[in-house]
Amino acid sequence: MGASFRTNPATRRVAGWLAAVCVLAVASGCDGAPDIAPASVGVPSASAAAPDGSTGTPSASAVPEDFVEALPAALRQAMTGVSWRAGCPVGLDDLRLVHVSYVDFDGKVQAGQLVVHKAIADAALRVFQRLRAGRYPIRGMQLIEHYGGSDDTSMAADNTSAFNCRNVPGTSHWSNHAYGRAIDVNTVENPYLPKGQVMPPAGRAFLDRRNVRPGMIVAGDATVKAFQAEGFAWGGAWRSGTDYQHFEKP
Repeated sequence: MGASFRTNPATRRVAGWLAAVCVLAVASGCDGAPDIAPASVGVPSASAAAPDGSTGTPSASAVPEDFVEALPAALRQAMTGVSWRAGCPVGLDDLRLVHVSYVDFDGKVQAGQLVVHKAIADAALRVFQRLRAGRYPIRGMQLIEHYGGSDDTSMAADNTSAFNCRNVPGTSHWSNHAYGRAIDVNTVENPYLPKGQVMPPAGRAFLDRRNVRPGMIVAGDATVKAFQAEGFAWGGAWRSGTDYQHFEKP
């Protein structure tokens, strides 16, 4: 939609819920996981790289509005049976939809969405606003419904996401994602390393953490500091099950 996407929150809700309904329709009419690619709506950045390679902060006119809201009815329907089900440790009333834009790997501003617990929604919004201001690149930020609720598929797509009612891989206990209190960022550049595995497999290209490339998260960098300023812990500091993509606020 280009610059015309910069509308009021009500218009943005309509676009988002139509996408959620489409996800539900695809999931009910196709065999296997829906083949839905991330569909962030791009807004041209006013701070695209100059001839000398420099960039600036996106202008106000180039940044879609950021806000937090309760889960609308259409999104609740799309989530039920995909990322949420009866018996999950948190109810839909306790979750919030965060609309926040980010800078992609081409330096353009994109509109993103995350579902998180209401207790961390405002903090999550501030973190990603800070990352955007610092021009930290994010590959994509789509709800897990775009991947049929599959964490593996979302990670393989390098998607930044949050809520998903699931266990910690290889265990029978809830992940903090099931509470809406964890966020995974740039999953390929920042792989999860449980018991010698590399998740996603494409993350093997980023195992050398001394060779810092765009989108990677390393100890003491601006991304870690942005999350820590809001009380999040970083999985990249864990001695076992190191999880470079993972931030949580238990």
